Amino acid sequence: MNAILERRSIRKYLNKPIPKEKIELILEAAMSAPSAGNGQPWQFIVVDDKKRLKAITEIHSYSKMLTEASHAIIVCGDMKRKNKFIEEFWIQDCSAATENMLIMAQDLGLGAVWLGTYPMKEVMEGIRKLFDLPEYIIPFSIISLGYPAEEKAPINRFDETRVHWNKW
Repeated sequence: MNAILERRSIRKYLNKPIPKEKIELILEAAMSAPSAGNGQPWQFIVVDDKKRLKAITEIHSYSKMLTEASHAIIVCGDMKRKNKFIEEFWIQDCSAATENMLIMAQDLGLGAVWLGTYPMKEVMEGIRKLFDLPEYIIPFSIISLGYPAEEKAPINRFDETRVHWNKW
C-alpha cells in the first residue's frame, strides 16, 4: 500500500543506469494488470539509447525529462489482441498496465512519470515513425524511469466529498 500512497511523478533523475532486473520486474508488474477478456492487448518498447530518448523529446513536448532518464518504456496497444466484443477496452487495459509500472517503480526505489501519448495524433505518429511500429500497434503511453534526483512528499488525495454511497 505504501508504494501506491507514496507514488509521485518524478521528473529529475540521477545519472545512474537502472539494472535490467529492475526493468524486467516493472514489465512483469505491467503484464500482471487485469485486461478485458484476458486479452492482454499490450506490447512494450524498452528504450535506453540516449539518442532515441532525446528524439522522443522532439516529438512529445512534455517529455523533456527523458534527456536525464535511464530508461523509457513505451506502452503500446496491440490491435490484433484487443477485446473482440468491446474494442475500446484496450485503452483501459493499457492504462492498468501503465499504472502497475508506476507502482512497481516506486516500490523499487525508482522515479517515474506517465507521459500520455494516446490520443495525441501527431505524437502517436512521431513515435510510430521513430520506432517503426506496424499499423496495428498504437503507442499509448511512455513511462520515464530513473533513480530520483528529487524528493516529493506524499500527498493524501482522499476526498470523501467524491464518494457517494448507493446513490448520488
